Amino acid sequence: MTRRAVRPLLGAHFSISGGLHKALYAGKKYGCTAVQIFTKNASTWKERTLTNQDIEAFGLARQEIGITAISSHTAYLINLGSPEKKKFDLSVNALICEMARSHQLGIPWVVHHPGAHMGSGEAEGMERVAGGINRVLAECHGEGPRLLLETCAGQGTTLGHTFEQLAYITEKVVENERIGFCLDTCHIFAAGYDIRTEETYRETMHAFDKILGLDRLMVIHLNDAKRRLGSRIDRHHHIGKGKIGRKGFSLIMNDERLAHIPKILETPKKEGLIDWDRRNLNTLRALRKQNHP
Repeated sequence: MTRRAVRPLLGAHFSISGGLHKALYAGKKYGCTAVQIFTKNASTWKERTLTNQDIEAFGLARQEIGITAISSHTAYLINLGSPEKKKFDLSVNALICEMARSHQLGIPWVVHHPGAHMGSGEAEGMERVAGGINRVLAECHGEGPRLLLETCAGQGTTLGHTFEQLAYITEKVVENERIGFCLDTCHIFAAGYDIRTEETYRETMHAFDKILGLDRLMVIHLNDAKRRLGSRIDRHHHIGKGKIGRKGFSLIMNDERLAHIPKILETPKKEGLIDWDRRNLNTLRALRKQNHP
């Protein structure tokens, strides 16, 4: 008997312009089985209060389209590692609001960059990040989505560019069973984790599993990298066009341990006449098909 190929949970980050539910319809247009969104303007501190209409429209779209593997991404301004009390308190409140909105929308995962220590030192920064998360989770009372700490590139003073840093932060979180992880391919590559060959991919995933646990990996961001291995520079590129190359993404797409994990594109969108979301998604599907007829 021929085994039926499982359709991968694959999608992209889509705009919520015109309504949160519009991102789900965009996902349908691209044949996606997973979607990532912002639930508000990601470049402002101003919070968004969802209306009943927002929530109902999103729920109806999800039911109609059948996409349930949905993650939200926190706003760019949030920095739980900040030594400035005002910025730290604003960040805590913003993350509480994000968790609440995602809960209202029935979104299971909130993807979050741990933060940056802004020159105060990694140890102090990680303590502040964990302390901020503790405040957020205490306020959220155990309800709603799982908070996913994203692997980062290590640009500037950002934290979370080593698996050990993410593990340290998680260990300091009281309710750490509510923490999971999002692996970003561009970020880990920029941070020095190689995934370009079978050997280096195996070593990197073994390290992730040993230090963080593959059972806590909930979302993967699929982005090629414009800069070299270990550059610590976060620049996303189209699949197979950057320094990681097609082989690395083929290894991910055909890793059965990751088959159930939503994989989200965060690559550049349309450029000229090329719809890069469609092209990148088709590239990833083709890589999966190499080993799955």
